Amino acid sequence: MSAPLVGAPLLGAAVLAAAERKAVVQRHDPKAQALDPMAPLSVGNGEFAFTADVTGLQSFPDAYLAGIPLCTQSQWGWHSVPLPAGLDPASFRMTEYETHGRMVGYPTSGAGQKLLFDWLRENPHRLNLGRIGLRLTKRDGTRAAATDLQAVDQRLDLWSGTLHSRFELEGKAVRVQTACHPALDGIAVSVESELVKAGALVVEIEFPYGSPDVPASDWKSAGKHKSVMKDGVILRELDGDRYEVAVAPARGVRCRQEAAHRFVLEAAGGAAVIEASFGFFRFGRAAKMPAATEVFRRSAAHWERFWTSGGAVDLSASSDARWKELERRIVLSQYLTAIQCAGSLPPQETGLTCNSWYGKFHLEMHWWHAVHFAYWDRLPLLERSLHYYRDILPGAKAWAVRQGYTGARWPKMTAKDGRDSPSSVGPLLIWQQPHPIYYAELCRKFGDAPGSLRRYKDVVLESAEFMASFAYLDPKRGEYVLGPPVIPAQENHPPNETWNPTYELEYWRWGLETAQRWRTALGMPREGKWDDVIARLAKPSARDGVYLAHENCPQTYTERNRDHPSMLGALGLLPGASVDRETMRRTLRKVMKDWRWADTWGWDYPMAAMTAARLGEGEMAVDLLLLDTPKNRYLPNGHNYQRKGLHLYLPGNGGLLTAIACMAAGWEGGPAEAAPGFPRSGWKVQAAGLRKVI
Repeated sequence: MSAPLVGAPLLGAAVLAAAERKAVVQRHDPKAQALDPMAPLSVGNGEFAFTADVTGLQSFPDAYLAGIPLCTQSQWGWHSVPLPAGLDPASFRMTEYETHGRMVGYPTSGAGQKLLFDWLRENPHRLNLGRIGLRLTKRDGTRAAATDLQAVDQRLDLWSGTLHSRFELEGKAVRVQTACHPALDGIAVSVESELVKAGALVVEIEFPYGSPDVPASDWKSAGKHKSVMKDGVILRELDGDRYEVAVAPARGVRCRQEAAHRFVLEAAGGAAVIEASFGFFRFGRAAKMPAATEVFRRSAAHWERFWTSGGAVDLSASSDARWKELERRIVLSQYLTAIQCAGSLPPQETGLTCNSWYGKFHLEMHWWHAVHFAYWDRLPLLERSLHYYRDILPGAKAWAVRQGYTGARWPKMTAKDGRDSPSSVGPLLIWQQPHPIYYAELCRKFGDAPGSLRRYKDVVLESAEFMASFAYLDPKRGEYVLGPPVIPAQENHPPNETWNPTYELEYWRWGLETAQRWRTALGMPREGKWDDVIARLAKPSARDGVYLAHENCPQTYTERNRDHPSMLGALGLLPGASVDRETMRRTLRKVMKDWRWADTWGWDYPMAAMTAARLGEGEMAVDLLLLDTPKNRYLPNGHNYQRKGLHLYLPGNGGLLTAIACMAAGWEGGPAEAAPGFPRSGWKVQAAGLRKVI
């Protein structure tokens, strides 16, 4: 799963043998002895994920609707409802913002065009591809409910990627195994029980209509879609979208269509086992699924390779009692990001579990989901999605031209089509613009440098060209400024009153310098305009000895002390070449004291921890990673809870792993000591396969 890489040396390459890694992983296998709507467990492979209840399948979906819903999702599975009659996306009216003497349009308002505004935001949306569950019948002939289950005992074996589930119904035991194929979008299921032999247990697969809501399912519109089975393949058709589901039952198991969108698998001849595999495919690409036993075998081999390669961290020799919870978060975050964030498209913030923001992904969050793969020596898992920027480059360049800039302006909230969704905030963000340069630099440093230079040349150079074009030379100041209008990473600032945000200034400087190094490596001369921007870019603003969110925000630590304390990212996420370290140290301490942490987000804690680590504040770094605040809560399944309606948030998991790499392996130009970002006492860090962060 992780190819040998070249570049910066690995940390502790000879440390942590396979047996030691296995012990670290398996002591954090998620377990359940009761139904918890907030803690379903998922199997997946980065392209596809299946989320199960305590039965190991999706038998009681209603019991999870108030928590994390049970969905089956893929990178390719999208749906769009028909465009309402009379609407034309090309006719969407932009809102004009005064921009240094000219007007620039942004898709920020639905005034007078709400129907089109909503359609553009909600379409395409990610689709729940189907529900696979058990139908259990009690002795009185009624269907069993979740409350009828007894003796629940479930464990996700992380080392093999296999979900083992056991429960009883009216004294009869049921055993279920579930696993995902590592290279195909499908699962294997094995169900064993006397209830199967008695005809009181069958496996159902049902299909909903598409929906942009969190469960990604509309179960009330049966007439809007079709499900037809032929030769073991179910053809699904929803408006203009189609896909196929291949069902491969074991010998002695038959599959029949029971209703318009429901199919049943049952054992014949008095057998006590139902075994099958289910594959989900783009239309016209259905393949024969391997037998369930083969899927289980491949899953086990795949996950053993995953855990015995790449990075690993063992904290068990630490005397600080918090080691086990931090290690649990590290292990489960590796698993969750591998199955949710390592696919062929940038991930949505809830990955392939359920829909957030209609299933669309946010390109400013791609960094948080996936950068850690490079630092944990799993660069190919990051590279899987980087072709996306090359794919949408023509549209990004066209958008920049439409706004009067050069280069490529990357969208914020988007889908496979690369179209920026209308929003009062999103189109005015800019901190995603240097991200592709960062990803490409990781590939150049840790992967195939000549190949990376060829593959990502246009993405890097066009990103930098936009950044230089966007920076405005203020004739009165003799400096280049960013904005207005602009909304920084901390999104609670009016765009017309915001300029020179601290983090974005530093990222602009770093991105342009890095792009110039790429030009040199490609045998090209440095770009004069870029050098001029680098030399005369405004410096981050400070007041009373601390950095401000942006130059026009003296109220940073009073009225604006919520959402992301993004000024910390200037030294933490970035090397901070132009940052004064003592000013940043005071900034960090003031944020710790005065920020409204309950109003932050899951990636803010690792961001601040990286700032603390680079400043030599190891105690504070650990405190931040384990800060007792609602949005830093990690559920039993490893997901980072945020709030009602957003019960999982993978940028928190990915950010945690990047912070751990920074703290355990260090950073370029940092101290040579082991685990420089951890406290000197109370913590013993055994780490292998980690790389220094940029």
